[in-house]
Amino acid sequence: MSAQKQDNDETTEQVTEEAIVEVQEDEAILASPEKNADSLEAQLEDAQAKAAENWNQYLRAKAEMDNLRRRNTKDVENAHKYGIEKFVTELLPVLDSMGMGLATKDASAESLREGMELTMNMLVTMMEKLGIEEVDPLNEQFNADKHQAMGMQPNADVEPNTVTAVMQKGYVLNDRLIRPAMVMVSKAVEEN
Repeated sequence: MSAQKQDNDETTEQVTEEAIVEVQEDEAILASPEKNADSLEAQLEDAQAKAAENWNQYLRAKAEMDNLRRRNTKDVENAHKYGIEKFVTELLPVLDSMGMGLATKDASAESLREGMELTMNMLVTMMEKLGIEEVDPLNEQFNADKHQAMGMQPNADVEPNTVTAVMQKGYVLNDRLIRPAMVMVSKAVEEN
């Protein structure tokens, strides 16, 4: 019986060892999902944190764009509203000068003329500062882009299409025509 007992003991040991191995494998399997679950939960938390961070960045960028849009709209409105401020600032001294001239009671014609010339010079200086140039095309070739012909006169002394008289000067603002010069233009003399 001792050989049988020895076989039984060996079988029992073998079964016990196998059972221990199975229990350890089961524990490892049971422990593994927990580790996997912990890992997945950590990954989920990281992804949610990144998503929240990206959402906050998006909201900040959107708010910044809205503020920029509002600021630009306000700047454009102010430019329309106060765009002529420089012009008005330059014009006020001319207006003051005219007011002082009119306030003078006992002025001679000569002093009035002198005051008008000074006021005119102030006005011309103001226009130059603002980039306004005078178009006075007398004795120049007619240019339909800058001149408006009021009529044509036969004239043998000048070439055809030459400006012979200026009824009203034209003006250009920074190379952009504001008002064309009104002119008389020469034409060839017809021979009978």
